[in-house]
Amino acid sequence: MTESRSNNISISKAQLSELPTVSYTGYISVIDTEEAAKSALFFLNNQKIVGFDTETRPSFRKGISNNVSLVQISTMNHSFLFRINKLGFTDELINFIENPNITKIGLSLKDDFAVLRKIASFEPKGFIELQSFVKNYHIVDCSLQKIYAIIFNERISKSQRLSNWEADALSAGQQTYASIDSWACLRIYLHLKNGKFEPLNSIYLNNPANDI
Repeated sequence: MTESRSNNISISKAQLSELPTVSYTGYISVIDTEEAAKSALFFLNNQKIVGFDTETRPSFRKGISNNVSLVQISTMNHSFLFRINKLGFTDELINFIENPNITKIGLSLKDDFAVLRKIASFEPKGFIELQSFVKNYHIVDCSLQKIYAIIFNERISKSQRLSNWEADALSAGQQTYASIDSWACLRIYLHLKNGKFEPLNSIYLNNPANDI
């Protein structure tokens, strides 16, 4: 006898593909100098809550992986893209990650921490894992793209995911993609935390489109 679903919320790939693409209208700062990093972190250290993500240049060779290229930290209207491949994983950035007084929202954080620890050791503090948090709202999908779609009925484009994050200059498309990933984590968390999502009213509740 199989266990029946009870108020599970999920979205199918077909439903996801039909949604409009999300747009990002906030400010974007590409941080690739020590001076810019100190200025950005001075601002971010005065925030109470931010979104967090990383990007790594893809490797298309089996068994070969690259170090983190980018760390994204976002408020609701400003995303800071720290080019780790140019700056290094600085002490100031490590101190921010270890600051327990700033809440940081991310998804698949274990993976982010694992790749960052290839560069330097640190003890992350103040982090909230979205994959765990959304379960409180009956959302069983784990990807940022699907979670965002369930809540906001918009689709995050993944067209830049496998692009070169160590290019001399990040393209406008790369900057927007990277900004959305960290910003979306924060937006999801605040929307749920503020009681703006009612699970039992979701159109994806016990979604028949996902039945086999």
